[in-house]
Amino acid sequence: MEINQQPGSLVCVGIGMTLGSHLGPLSRSYIEQADVVFAAVSDGVVELWLQRMHDDVRSLQSHYREGKSRMQTYREMVQAMLAEVRLGKRVCGVFYGHPGVFAWAPHKAIQMAREEGYSAHMEPGVSAEDCLYADLGIDPGDCGCQHYEASQFMLYRRRVDPGAWLVLWQVGLAGDRSLRRFSTDAAYRQVLVDVLVRDYPREHEVIIYRAATLPIQPPRIERLPLERLPGALIEIADTVVVPPSQALIPDQEIRARLEQLDAQAVRP
Repeated sequence: MEINQQPGSLVCVGIGMTLGSHLGPLSRSYIEQADVVFAAVSDGVVELWLQRMHDDVRSLQSHYREGKSRMQTYREMVQAMLAEVRLGKRVCGVFYGHPGVFAWAPHKAIQMAREEGYSAHMEPGVSAEDCLYADLGIDPGDCGCQHYEASQFMLYRRRVDPGAWLVLWQVGLAGDRSLRRFSTDAAYRQVLVDVLVRDYPREHEVIIYRAATLPIQPPRIERLPLERLPGALIEIADTVVVPPSQALIPDQEIRARLEQLDAQAVRP
């Protein structure tokens, strides 16, 4: 059933990872033309930068609190944005990186706004994944790339391919099931290592990676053996990248079938 368009709108944009470097012209125009801007960004410096583009920038970071469920925080963020949309305002939600990557609130806010008859959409941004490929020189089309949130990777049995890159996100929260903490300790990362050694040697080199957030700041690229990962300093913004530990294994049966098809295709 078609819903009549309501006054008020929502757009969620991404400002990328590095301050001032990744914001596209379309996303900038949405920020500048909005009636109100909500910001969930990496730090106060980025908020100050946004305030140079708009007079009414409201931080969503204040909804976070140690011991408070992150899901409750996300719901409060959604309601804060929708409250202004329902007043008929053009609302722009600004999120660091890509607004649809590891970001529940933008997806939910857009869904709810559309269900209520408001115009709502998302504009992409440069994500930490994009920066990772550039900084580490990885082409995901080379041998493939697997991406998992670290806690989910630990809690469910996944079919891991050691012939491809493995990227684990939010390792600083590895093993957290409470959604109330901002970090877990070495004991939790040891469990993650125990999961990984099912498929990788303990001495296999892994990379701790963090994208730069300021133009004068280099990315974090630290290489160490897998078995030393529990003792490393890992924060919520850090990602663990596991390079392939073995060569790709040819599938001779499929290759033979494809050769037969190739032969048939060239026959007159």
